[in-house]
Amino acid sequence: MPTLILGGARSGKSGHAQRLAEASGLAVTLIATARAGDEEMRARIARHRSERPPHWNTVEEPLALAEALAAGAETGRFLVVDCLTLWLLNVLEAGEDVFRRERAALLAILPELPGRLALVANEVGLGVIPLGELSRRFVDEAGRLNQDLARVANEVVFVAAGLPMTLKGRMA
Repeated sequence: MPTLILGGARSGKSGHAQRLAEASGLAVTLIATARAGDEEMRARIARHRSERPPHWNTVEEPLALAEALAAGAETGRFLVVDCLTLWLLNVLEAGEDVFRRERAALLAILPELPGRLALVANEVGLGVIPLGELSRRFVDEAGRLNQDLARVANEVVFVAAGLPMTLKGRMA
């Protein structure tokens, strides 16, 4: 039963996902999608690692997300994917074939997964239209992905200023 957690940068979406996972009482696996391509991103990743409970299992998978989900999902386990926006950037950079294959695989597997699942993603469509073609493609694909995920999710929560607002389903 997927929960989609949307919000802007530094909105509190990762913290909300962490609280849901901890409150579930289940064993937790975090699937991290970030790549440490520069010093600033390494610092972000380090901060996220320091904020997560030490007993959580962590799987780092920047591309083959559906495969990682299939391997980790089980009854009695809570999976957290953080974050889909970075994963989307990774698969777009990997080329059109990888993007289409991995996106389709993700959407196909979500309804079949046992256990609990929280998907963290940025809502990037609330700002101005980007100037560059690649940036516009990224924003468009992020919006399309979020819409497709919201259709299959049991719950959709939007987080702003650390406050979760339920868009679909019950308040988690």
